[in-house]
Amino acid sequence: MPATAPALTGTAPTTAPPGADLHLDGVRLGRDGSPVLDGLGLRVRAGEVLAVVGPSGCGKSTLLRTLAGLLPPLAGTVRQDGREITRPDADRALVFQDDALLPWRTVRGNVELPLAIRRVPRGERRRGAEDWLARVGLAEHARRLPHQLSGGQRQRVQLARALAARPRAVLMDEPFGALDAQTRAGMQDLLVDVLAGTGATVVFVTHDVDEALFLGDRVALLGGDTVRVLDVPQPRSRAPHPARADLRRQIIDSL
Repeated sequence: MPATAPALTGTAPTTAPPGADLHLDGVRLGRDGSPVLDGLGLRVRAGEVLAVVGPSGCGKSTLLRTLAGLLPPLAGTVRQDGREITRPDADRALVFQDDALLPWRTVRGNVELPLAIRRVPRGERRRGAEDWLARVGLAEHARRLPHQLSGGQRQRVQLARALAARPRAVLMDEPFGALDAQTRAGMQDLLVDVLAGTGATVVFVTHDVDEALFLGDRVALLGGDTVRVLDVPQPRSRAPHPARADLRRQIIDSL
């Protein structure tokens, strides 16, 4: 049975639900006859941000879909908090590079959607959506439609929608990849800010090594049938740091 979801209210909780502990053991990922990863062992610690990098086609997006419960492993086990993941669950939210907003729903309506699916009362879900839109700086855009927003604003809406239902794990598939450099940096800062206090575990797939080193508590480097997990020097900063520069060289050399 899936874990019981935390209670929802119109404002952010005073005590955040614990992040999910995700564990892959001896996992083979991909389609029958064409696995992209085999024998994968990886643990994502509760409450951490794990950045995942690797060359194109190495299985990063497949890994996310397996953790989400959308794609069963060909072999091995995938667990959340010790329970096998066999299907999607409200505990785990997916965020894509394509914002995937419903074009006929307002910004607020899009953010309300996961709350409506969970049968949260209308007034409560409206307050929750408005609270999250304020947190991502879009309170004044609540009644607009997605096509009236910039790419960066649409990604803010997607982030608010993903977090509104208070998932215990957020699985992000290159969500800022299509943004220009300045907007991308702003979204990275926003992500760090809005995640503070949520307690959520984050698996963040990216091709950008600097993005991985800024956002990640650790970096998982995929390649072939192997995965290397590297600790990122803390605290999080964009300032030059010798250890972070050395880690950057290691990752780029491996790619």
